[in-house]
Amino acid sequence: MTLATESVATRALTLPDELLLMLLNEDSGYFRQVPGWDLNCAVVGAVLAELSLISRIDTDMDSLILLDKTPTGDAALDDILREIADEPAQQNAQYWIERLAPHAESIIDVTLERLVAMQILQYHDGEFWTLSRIAWQRAETGDSQNGSTEFVTTRIGNVLYNNEIPDPRDVIIIALANTCDVLRFVFPIEEEHEERVELICRMDLIGRAIADAVANNLAGPLLRRATLTKEIPTVPLHKVLLNRHLRRGNLPGLFADLAEEYGPVFKLNPPFLDTMTFLAGPETNRWAHRHGRTYLRAKDYLQEFEKVYGASGILPSLDGADHFRFRKSLQPAYSRARLEGQLDTVFTNARAHMATWKVGDAFPACPMSRKLINSQISPLMLSVQSQDLLDDLSVYKERALATRVVKVLPKFMLNTPGMKRKARGIETLLDRVQGIHTPAQRAGCPRDLADDLLSLHASDPQFLPESNLRFALSAPLIASVYLGDGLSFALYAMATQPDLYERIRAEADALFADGDPAPEDFTLEAIDTTHRFIMESMRIYPIVPVSIRTVMNACVVEGYELPEGSEIHIAQTASHYMSDVFPDPERFDIDRYLPPRDEHRGPGYAPYGLGTHTCLGSRWMELQLSANLLMLAHYFTIKVAPENKPLRINPFPSLSISKKIKFVIAEKRREIPT
Repeated sequence: MTLATESVATRALTLPDELLLMLLNEDSGYFRQVPGWDLNCAVVGAVLAELSLISRIDTDMDSLILLDKTPTGDAALDDILREIADEPAQQNAQYWIERLAPHAESIIDVTLERLVAMQILQYHDGEFWTLSRIAWQRAETGDSQNGSTEFVTTRIGNVLYNNEIPDPRDVIIIALANTCDVLRFVFPIEEEHEERVELICRMDLIGRAIADAVANNLAGPLLRRATLTKEIPTVPLHKVLLNRHLRRGNLPGLFADLAEEYGPVFKLNPPFLDTMTFLAGPETNRWAHRHGRTYLRAKDYLQEFEKVYGASGILPSLDGADHFRFRKSLQPAYSRARLEGQLDTVFTNARAHMATWKVGDAFPACPMSRKLINSQISPLMLSVQSQDLLDDLSVYKERALATRVVKVLPKFMLNTPGMKRKARGIETLLDRVQGIHTPAQRAGCPRDLADDLLSLHASDPQFLPESNLRFALSAPLIASVYLGDGLSFALYAMATQPDLYERIRAEADALFADGDPAPEDFTLEAIDTTHRFIMESMRIYPIVPVSIRTVMNACVVEGYELPEGSEIHIAQTASHYMSDVFPDPERFDIDRYLPPRDEHRGPGYAPYGLGTHTCLGSRWMELQLSANLLMLAHYFTIKVAPENKPLRINPFPSLSISKKIKFVIAEKRREIPT
């Protein structure tokens, strides 16, 4: 059976597959760091070697010859084969590695997608990968046909340490891994093994030709940092102060305008604050998403915020393997699946809260939405009620961010008597959570976030110390703030657009026609309008428009050098207001997300952040926003007061609706069952 006819699920692994699996570091959820140029050369070398092994090309020390241009059916191989076939003159392997190195990123993407489709790798939000459970089972049973990283490393280990005779594929893998200096990170290579490695690397003519070509190109300039970089432009202060978006509090719109005039990297010199460097636009988003883990770290700007809670090493401030381990530990707690399993609790608690509303009531937009969300989040994640603490802890958190992270207020503003009284709510919350989370009281109860955190603390008190539990267990209330603010923007958009309100109401009435819908009823077809409406609301009104990072390794982005130690602000949502990404960006248009437009595909749509720090609960958030918006449409007609007044946004420390905006209960469409 040929590669062209084999199904993805059953065919043997290619050399690019096995090279990437060799590089996978399960502890960090990513790949062992190989300098970009080195990795690109090795990946292209693996493709050329695979094409040679399946008789599409032949190569020696002096030349690379096309033998057969018939496509293999493997996208990672066929793009390269096509380029070789289109070249009129015969070239050597070194020439092709130089020329094809820029293709490596797309080869890696295709290869990773295939390994996920083959159920060898499992993809995790935040651009993480791990070996799948099925792949582990295949490795244990010795299923080499479908392959796994365990099988590859076992096979290569036997060659290195047991003096087994390698086949040509293993020679090439060893040669490529050794050439880009990663073999020693996968295997302990002692002095007595080095001769063996060198001998193996010279055993096969194909492996020698490819490895030598890679080695000769490791100093190549194509993907090295530029020696001539551009000076980062500084935006005059008046350009910021006179911007129409700033007057409304719309930071994404402001940064989009500045990027359009000054480019994707620019500086601001705000009064009384340090110079700020911003990245804005889809290309800088792409760079941060793909390469941020190599060049940027998160912990620096959050260190002062951690101290407020007496913590060190909270999830948002971790990087690398510790960050990935923490995400994996908490992934079930923030998953859509866990919320789906307790949708009845969402409906019950939401209705209990809504039952207190009367026709004619007017509520400030943000507090109303935050309390509605917290009426569900706190019982779901902590198994306690915390409505009486939400206001105090929200104010305290916002003041901590404003004084310690955004730094728009002096530090002493967090230490006033009023703030100290609000901070006591943290201890009250902890007492409630710890009082109910005993083995006897939790017997037979659905698992919640507090269970996961307390179990992690008990199993590894050094990784999650008691000092970090104050922040970790109060995180659901912080989530109530962000999720509540997202709901308030969506509710505002719905209430001010009657046509869309009616379409959402029609979906809601259909879903709740025979009682509460089950999780499987929330299909994209059933909530098509609601789903796209929420996507557009998150584009127009992203809650967290900017991420702050510290440059840990000097780098060049879009021709601008970012020196080591500098602080940068990634305005990932600026592209939400760029007309080349979202045409007519200020228009609320839910059809953007239908084919063939699909404007959300790509790095321009980033309401949940980028890269390794992408919001862990994004899919939970989407479902809970949908459920709440549908319930509100089903039971009530809500209006905005004052009417016809332009929306004002509070931009710090995150985006929220102005306190002057209120939601009015204009009609109660049906009685709320108790």
